Amino acid sequence: MMDVKEIRRYLPHRYPFLLVDRVVEINLNESIVAYKNVTVNEPFFNGHFPDDPVMPGVLIIEAMAQAAGVLGFKTMDKTPEDGSMYYFVGSDKTRFKRPVVPGDRLQLEAKIIAVKRGIWKFECKASVDGELVCSSTIMCADR
Repeated sequence: MMDVKEIRRYLPHRYPFLLVDRVVEINLNESIVAYKNVTVNEPFFNGHFPDDPVMPGVLIIEAMAQAAGVLGFKTMDKTPEDGSMYYFVGSDKTRFKRPVVPGDRLQLEAKIIAVKRGIWKFECKASVDGELVCSSTIMCADR
């Protein structure tokens, strides 16, 4: 298990863009399970949408990519402090199934499916209470 203090060692993101609150399971070279607590205080809810707040889909994808980034960094035993950056470079087969709203706990899962010449490919999914919210194949590059 990793708390937010340890997560910040592996991700360069900070408020309001750090979208992983806790890692509950990590298997190096394999998979990660993390989560993001979604609260009404999130800054994006002021404009998306004021009377009917919904977490933007791009931020759900970003949250999955951040969880994948933690898995990649931990697997390589590198941190941004070492001079390594892990960039989100693409997503394929992205599908959204339901909105994410304040009060939801967004579970983030990523599995490594390929690593080639510094490009990592992950099969990712986000869910709330066991119900699929989003799925995507996400690519990240270690630079």
